[in-house]
Amino acid sequence: MHVVVVGCGRVGSALALSLTGNGHSVAVVDRRPDAFGRLGASFAGTTVTGIGFDRDRLVEAGIERADALAAVTSGDNSNVLVARVARENFRVERVVARIYDPRRAAIYQRLGIPTIATVAWTTERVLRRLLPDEPAVEWVDSSARVMVVERLVPAPWAGHAVDGLDAPGRFRVVAVTRIGVGQVPSPGLVLQEGDAVHLAVAHDAVAELDARLHGSAKEGHA
Repeated sequence: MHVVVVGCGRVGSALALSLTGNGHSVAVVDRRPDAFGRLGASFAGTTVTGIGFDRDRLVEAGIERADALAAVTSGDNSNVLVARVARENFRVERVVARIYDPRRAAIYQRLGIPTIATVAWTTERVLRRLLPDEPAVEWVDSSARVMVVERLVPAPWAGHAVDGLDAPGRFRVVAVTRIGVGQVPSPGLVLQEGDAVHLAVAHDAVAELDARLHGSAKEGHA
């Protein structure tokens, strides 16, 4: 497929090289000609010098035949503008914008612009390395009403069926990782101590989930 990458910093150049390495057609747009030096002399794609939201430059980059576009410049406003032009004017099916401000990212998600909030994503991963015992939030939807969390199965739940953890309308187990191998649980799957369970949880039900996990397993079936 053909991908347009707007921004040739560390992220954009790494993305472009990965895509070409996997056999995709890639065009990289950046306003600084010297930025393309990050791609190396063997880069198999094309480069276009100019502003990323300039329609003529996007056309030169092949956006009219593009299957996807990634806006990964250093500016939130530029990335969102590029993403909107790609989506609304050129009908590119897959578009993503890199956003530094997590508050803006939530707003743009609601407007239908897929975003990667780099500050929030990086902060959460660093905290998980620094504080491994802290509860992990893997994903939050754009309305902040549903999240996916990871929890380790405590000893009292070992030997009990996974669906005993579910609370209809509040939280539900969607995956179980055991000894490094993930699976979508079937009804009746027996939990083992140390399993990592991934649950879709309503935003106001996290404390309720933790209370169930650390209470009696029998209470979970009540």
